[in-house]
Amino acid sequence: MKPVLFLVVCAGFSWAQPPRISNAKLDARAINSGLEHEVQWMAAAENGPAWIGYAVRAVPGPHQMCCYSSFEDGAGNRCCRGCALEGARAGATISGAAGPIQLEGAGDIFVLFRIENHAVDRIRTFSADCELDAGGLPVHWLTGVPAAESISFLTKFAREQNDDSHGVHRRSEPAISAIALHANPAADQALDAFVTPGQSESLREKATFWLGSARGHHGCEVLRRLVTQDPSDRVREKAIFGLSVSKEPEAVPAMIEVAKNDRSGHVRGQALFWLAQKAGQKAAAAITTAIDDDPDTGVKKQAVFALQQLPPDQGVPLLIQVARSNRNPAVRKQAMFWLGQSQDPRAVKFFEEVLLR
Repeated sequence: MKPVLFLVVCAGFSWAQPPRISNAKLDARAINSGLEHEVQWMAAAENGPAWIGYAVRAVPGPHQMCCYSSFEDGAGNRCCRGCALEGARAGATISGAAGPIQLEGAGDIFVLFRIENHAVDRIRTFSADCELDAGGLPVHWLTGVPAAESISFLTKFAREQNDDSHGVHRRSEPAISAIALHANPAADQALDAFVTPGQSESLREKATFWLGSARGHHGCEVLRRLVTQDPSDRVREKAIFGLSVSKEPEAVPAMIEVAKNDRSGHVRGQALFWLAQKAGQKAAAAITTAIDDDPDTGVKKQAVFALQQLPPDQGVPLLIQVARSNRNPAVRKQAMFWLGQSQDPRAVKFFEEVLLR
């Protein structure tokens, strides 16, 4: 690999130096005329592909973003080997990137824009412990980028229509995720705006995931409002998934409420499915209540499938109970099917009891 070339223009900003990067023509400069203007100016000046990047503070949490190379060592520490940015190896693990140069704090993320034909071609986000291989391209590293400016600039790409033929998915979806990971109140404001009625459903659906995954209590409260008030079945369904990845204690009661009361059988079924992934005692109770009380046989079947998703010590006894005593023959049949798939000794014993009595 080519050695790393560091040209640090603003040495006083130790928090804003470049990441660990190899195979790059790297220069660093302090931002002085606004992020959007800087990117546009550098994109216009480049005659070929290049990367522009910067660091911002990230929301708390284990955000490991480094292609497919995250792993745990023997001491339980998570880390990354690296990521290739270009060519056939783009997205692949790399090794041997120059030096263990940890220049950013563990709470930073790197936002990178690939420019080609004088415009932004794609956006990528990495955690600060990720080594990068730029494939021999120029990398312009900006220091001192304000988080609010970063969010404002990314919002323009997040709102692009998802037209794969023009590569928009390489900008819009990464822009939404990058915004969500900013440790700045402007990120909450941007995501709140993305999920309002009148925005495209594609934008609304993607934003619901990141509200649950990255925005803590605020995100959970927004999702609770969506699952009870939003007129779109599709958005409520996606908001349920957002709640399922939230670590806030209010998420499970909100999901249970949807499983019991949503006007759409499909949305109630999805709530049951994701409750099963949560796998708590309250979730199991909500699932069995749906099997007993929901008027829609399709929802009852979805609830039986949700039981199969629970840990075996919870799910198998409940499936046996349903197969043994539920009044709906279609539901009993569904329970027996999933018991057969479980290969659990308790299921075998139940089938022996049924077939030989």
